[in-house]
Amino acid sequence: MNPALRLPAAAVRTAGAVSPRLGAAVAMPMFAHVAKPRPVSDDDAPTMSLARGRTIRIPGIDRRGVDVAVYEWGRGPRTVVLSHGWLGRASQFSALVRELVAEGCRVVAFDAPAHGGSGGRRTYLPDWLATYAELQQRYGGFDAMVGHSFGGLATLVATAGEVEAARAVTIAAPADVDELFRGFQRMLGHSDAVSAGLRERFAARYFPGDPDPFSWLSTVRRPLPAGAPLLVVHDEGDRVVPFGESGRIAAANPGAAVLPTTGLGHNRILAADVVLDAVVEFVTAEVARHPVSPTTEAAAPLTSRAEPVGVS
Repeated sequence: MNPALRLPAAAVRTAGAVSPRLGAAVAMPMFAHVAKPRPVSDDDAPTMSLARGRTIRIPGIDRRGVDVAVYEWGRGPRTVVLSHGWLGRASQFSALVRELVAEGCRVVAFDAPAHGGSGGRRTYLPDWLATYAELQQRYGGFDAMVGHSFGGLATLVATAGEVEAARAVTIAAPADVDELFRGFQRMLGHSDAVSAGLRERFAARYFPGDPDPFSWLSTVRRPLPAGAPLLVVHDEGDRVVPFGESGRIAAANPGAAVLPTTGLGHNRILAADVVLDAVVEFVTAEVARHPVSPTTEAAAPLTSRAEPVGVS
């Protein structure tokens, strides 16, 4: 266990031994915590300096409004949207940005609220969805969406819902929010009862009125439209999101292409040549768009279904 987590983990376990509800209450702020944004690395800075930057306004999880930093490169006819993960930032995609621009794509990335250069102190997946909605107003349907880790889950939820994207790529992504709870439990070592209480508290606080928010925060229970092209990339040794999540995503989306890697871990995978080549080839291949059918499960806009949240 990370030494910094020993005391918080002990606090959750101790509280949980008294009462699962108390343990869940102690765990909730940790589950929703957003650490200080990581800096832009020296390797990524040159690419970021070439971006056309601007901000867009979304409601944010507190419904007070938050400014989201958006970056754009290239001016080609294809629009590719990149989504970083929890505690990440747009600059992590610098290598992929360079490759896609070289292939004539327009590339758009953003820092989610409380991340990178964006405002706010809390965030969760609905903020990714609200950002996609704003970007779609500007660019129309996306030719592709690429998401890493938590951003990969957001990409899956969006493309299964109301965001029009011709194809999607996930890199080291969980298949659903359930895996986030499982990962949090593995990290702190609390009981199943505490984890169940945390789920209830999470849903009641951030999705009031939704009887089962986990049903649409899942590509397993809510896969992409039939025939929508999907590439799933994951490293077998990923210590953050288990490799088995790629199998769950692929099983729920028949026809998905899967690229397993070895020795790249959770973050280095973003700049590996084998991954860059596969993603660029997949993104630039000719394919028909798959607009969302009005008969799909989500009848109401995702951006309006979810109230604020902030989670790992």
